[in-house]
Amino acid sequence: MKCPFCGGDDTRVIDSRPADDNSSIRRRRACDVCGKRFTTYEKVETIPLIVIKKDNTREQYDREKIEGGIIRACHKRPVSAKQISQLADEIENEVYSFGEKEINSTRIGEIVMTKLKDLDQVAYVRFASVYREFKDVNTFMDELKKILDK
Repeated sequence: MKCPFCGGDDTRVIDSRPADDNSSIRRRRACDVCGKRFTTYEKVETIPLIVIKKDNTREQYDREKIEGGIIRACHKRPVSAKQISQLADEIENEVYSFGEKEINSTRIGEIVMTKLKDLDQVAYVRFASVYREFKDVNTFMDELKKILDK
């Protein structure tokens, strides 16, 4: 493992433990060249997953797109970076648990909305308004009524 500070090849593992999500290993490393410490995460490599978009084009699954959508929906909301990362982990685990090589983007979007609704209702409405392409105020109000009626 290369040191991110000096680029040296001589690093050693000081400590290993399961990460918070229990699906990866957190390793604390030290560089023998510069002496600085850094953390790495080891995760099981999964099969490539293809996402079928609304226009029937296909592209490789990209976790960063999901995180980006969640971050935009949670902008100026009381949601921490850790909560966003945990939410993305939950979504990713659920998507991969289907065991399929291809998945529709609509299915992923519905999972995101379900999880966001439990995390922050304002973030949920923001995400839903973009995802479901609300055309006017009435469709927006219909979605708000669904939340308020529960």
